[in-house]
Amino acid sequence: MNRSPVSRRAVPLWLAHAFRAQRGPVPWSAVCRGALAAGPLLPAGMLGGQTASGVLAAIGAMLAGINDRPGSRRASVKRLGVPALAGALGLFLGTYAGQGLAAVPLTLALTALGLVAGGISAVGPVASAAGTQLLVAAAIGAGMPAAESGWQRALAFLAGAGWLLALRLALPTPGSLAGDFRFDGERAAVADVYDAIAALVDAAGGEHATARRAALTAALDHAQDALAGPRLRRYAGSAAERRLHAQFAAALPLAEAATALYWAGETVPARAAEGPRRLAAAVRGNTGTGPLPAPHRSDPALRALDDALLRAADAFDQGEGAHRGLLGRRRGFRHALRAALGTGGREYGLRVALCFGASAAIAQALHHARWYGQHEHWYWLPATAVFLVKPDLGPLASRVLCRAAGTVLGALVFAGLAALLPRPAGLVALVAVCGAVIPVATRHFAALTAVVTVLVLALVMAGGEPQASVSRIGETLLACALVLVVGHLPMPGERGGGVRARLAAAGSAADAYLLHVLGESGDRAERWALRREAYRTLAEARTAIALAAAELPALARHTEGTEAVAEVLERLVDTTTACAVHLDETGRLTPRHLRRLREALGELERRGMRVPVDTAAAA
Repeated sequence: MNRSPVSRRAVPLWLAHAFRAQRGPVPWSAVCRGALAAGPLLPAGMLGGQTASGVLAAIGAMLAGINDRPGSRRASVKRLGVPALAGALGLFLGTYAGQGLAAVPLTLALTALGLVAGGISAVGPVASAAGTQLLVAAAIGAGMPAAESGWQRALAFLAGAGWLLALRLALPTPGSLAGDFRFDGERAAVADVYDAIAALVDAAGGEHATARRAALTAALDHAQDALAGPRLRRYAGSAAERRLHAQFAAALPLAEAATALYWAGETVPARAAEGPRRLAAAVRGNTGTGPLPAPHRSDPALRALDDALLRAADAFDQGEGAHRGLLGRRRGFRHALRAALGTGGREYGLRVALCFGASAAIAQALHHARWYGQHEHWYWLPATAVFLVKPDLGPLASRVLCRAAGTVLGALVFAGLAALLPRPAGLVALVAVCGAVIPVATRHFAALTAVVTVLVLALVMAGGEPQASVSRIGETLLACALVLVVGHLPMPGERGGGVRARLAAAGSAADAYLLHVLGESGDRAERWALRREAYRTLAEARTAIALAAAELPALARHTEGTEAVAEVLERLVDTTTACAVHLDETGRLTPRHLRRLREALGELERRGMRVPVDTAAAA
C-alpha cells in the first residue's frame, strides 16, 4: 500500500520563539531573596505611615529582582546597582516633570528621554537594563501622582533596590560552604569553564562539537563577567580571589587547545577530557587537583592540551599567575559613546522615543477623557511600551504575544484573588509570593509579565487605588498595537543597524586577533584577551542575528545574509586559534591552515567584509 507523503508546514520562527523558555534548576537563593525583598518592604512602609514610599520601595526591589541573575556577588553590584540608579533618576525626573509640565511639554520631555535611553541601551546588557528602568520609573513618576517630592520618591525606590542588593551580597547560596562563600559565584563559573572544555574535547570530531564550542564560549563569557566586577582595590585582595583568578587564566590555554582539536575534526582519546574534569571538580570543591592522566602527545593540539593541563595544575597549587587584563573587556567611554551614537543606537533610540512619547500622549489623552474612571494613574501604557520595544527580550511579534497573554492572565488571576484575600494582609502576602516567583518567571516573558502584573496591581491596591484589572488589560493591548505599528515603520538610515553594528564589531575583533597571531607575538596574555573578545563579539552578533531572523518577514528580510557572514567569521576565528596552537608547537603553519585561512578571508571579501591580512607572509 502506497502512502502519500504528508506535507508539514514548519512553525514560523516568530511564533516558535513565543513558546520557547529557558531551562535549568530552580535558583533557590534568588527565590529566597525575592521573598525577602518586596514583601517585607510594603508592610514596613504601612507600619511607618509611609504607604506610598513602601509601594515605591517594593517596586524598586521588584525591578532589581528582574535583573537578579546567577553570577558572582561582585558582578551583581553592577548588574543590579546601575539600573537601580537609573531608575531612581527616572523617578526623580518623571515626578518633577509630571508636577510642573502640561500635557504637551511633558510628552515632548518624555520623548526626548526615550531617545537618550534608547541610544544608551545599545551599549550592552547592563546599559539596556538601565535604560529600561530609567523610562519605566519616569513613566511611574509622571503618571502616578503623589504628595511626596521627587527626591523622596527616588530615595524610596533606591532603598528598595538597595535592600535586594544587600541581600544578594550578604546571604550565602546553596553549596557555598566549600571555601569563602563570598566567591561562590566565581567558583561555580570557573568550574563550568573546565567542564565545558572537557565536553568539547569529548565531542571533537562528532556531530555535537559545534554546539559544545559555543557552550565553551558562553562559559568563558560568564566566568569573565563573574570575576570582573567592580572592586575597591585594583587587584584581588584575598588569597581565595587570587586563586580563582589564576584558575581562570589557566583555563584559557586549555580552551585554546580544545578549540584546535575541534577545528581538526578528529576524535581524540577519551582520557584527554579526564584532566579538565578533575580540574573542574577541584575548583568546585576548593580542593587539590590530585593525580592527572598521563600525557598523550600524538599531534600538536594534544601536546598543547597536555602542556596547558600541566601548567594549570601548577597554577592550582601556587594560586598565582592571573593576569588582570584577561578579566575585563577593553571597552571604555569612547566605545560606549560610539555604540550609543552608531547605527544601532540611533535606530533603537528613535523607535523607543516614538513608542514612549506616543504611548505617553495617548495615556494622558485617555486620562483627561476619564477613560480610567476613578483611577488617577496613567503610567501603565508607556511603561508597557518600554518593555515591548526592547529587542533583547525577543522578536517583536513574540514579545507582543507574550505580553498580551501574560497581562490578561495576570489581571484575571489578580481579579479573582482580590475578591478573596483579606486586606491588607492578603495583598502583602501576594506581593511576597510574586517576589519569590520572579527569578523563575524570568525564563519566559509571558510568565514574567503575568507575575509582574499581579505584583504591581497588588501594590497599587495596597496604596489605596481601586481594582484595575480590566483597564490594565485594555492599556496593554493598546500598547501592543502601538509597538507593532512603530516597529514596522520605516526609519532614517539602514534597517537592521543593530545587527550590522554587532557583526562589524565581531569582524574588527577577528581582524585584531588574526593579525596578532600571524605577527607571532610572544605575548600570550594579549593573544588570549584578543581571542576572548573575538569569540565574545561573535556570540553577541549571533544572538542578535537569531533574534532578527525570528521577526516577522517584513522585518527579518532586512538582516538576510548576516547569518552566513557570522558563520564565516566563526570559521576564521576557529582557524586562527588552530594556527596559534600550531605556531606555538612547530613555528610554521601547514598548507591546510593556510588554505582554510584563505578560504575564509576570500569568502568574507565576497560578502563585503575584508580582513587586510597577507596569509602568504605566515607561510
